[in-house]
Amino acid sequence: MVTKEDTIATPVVLGGVRGGPARVATLRKDRWWVQPVTTVTVLTAFVAYATWAAFINKDYYVGAASHRDLISPFYSPCLTGSCVPGSHPGSVLSWWTISPALLILIFPLGFRLTCYYYRKAYYRSFWWAPPACAVADAHNSYTGESRFPLIMQNVHRYFFFAGLVLNTILTIDAVMAFRQPGHGIGISVGTVVLSVNAILLWLYSLSCHACRHLCGGGLKVFSNHPIRHRIWKLLTPLNAKHMAFAWMSLVFVALTDLYVRLVASGTIHDAGFHF
Repeated sequence: MVTKEDTIATPVVLGGVRGGPARVATLRKDRWWVQPVTTVTVLTAFVAYATWAAFINKDYYVGAASHRDLISPFYSPCLTGSCVPGSHPGSVLSWWTISPALLILIFPLGFRLTCYYYRKAYYRSFWWAPPACAVADAHNSYTGESRFPLIMQNVHRYFFFAGLVLNTILTIDAVMAFRQPGHGIGISVGTVVLSVNAILLWLYSLSCHACRHLCGGGLKVFSNHPIRHRIWKLLTPLNAKHMAFAWMSLVFVALTDLYVRLVASGTIHDAGFHF
């Protein structure tokens, strides 16, 4: 039985002294710095590549001339007047003449930037707040995510819904990739790449903490909500692997763009067969 005392919330006080060793920089004797350095390297490389890919505005679609229907996830859905022929069903923003990726990447990057796991990753690696357990924090005070710009992290749940829409579109792209204009239906390396990319993005989204909370986090009595409880139980094992899915999907989405780009530019051939 839940008593009144059990429901009393513990007050959270911000602005206190940061934690960590008081008189030394670290109590660790191992190479604790390897993980934050690796995180900085990978995230910086991804941001640099994504920025370059978004602004270059070419070689993001492989069409009928190559008997393929492959589009980069950075440029899908391609809904502007600057899209190459065949990469979209019709222009929506005909006045937009610069790279269409600049409109699309706002949502997946916003989703990842506000992700609970990625917050931990870049708070520790870029801001050293703190960089690792038993290592001194680089900051003297703590205000939490209660001030600008960190208060913007609260929009994560809204980027989550946008991410689901994009995942659906990229899944459709993966299915359409099996279409080989002039040949019929077929399988190629490109279809496999786009399919794996869509699967990893779904696993990343469905393992998200916001997704798990949405399905069952606000319930007080699971027995009164059997369907949501079942979904919550299905998502819980995925949530435990959220970090792995976050890194796998991040790296693979960049590799997917790179593969489509290499095929579109004629650098490599998309090997496959048709029925």
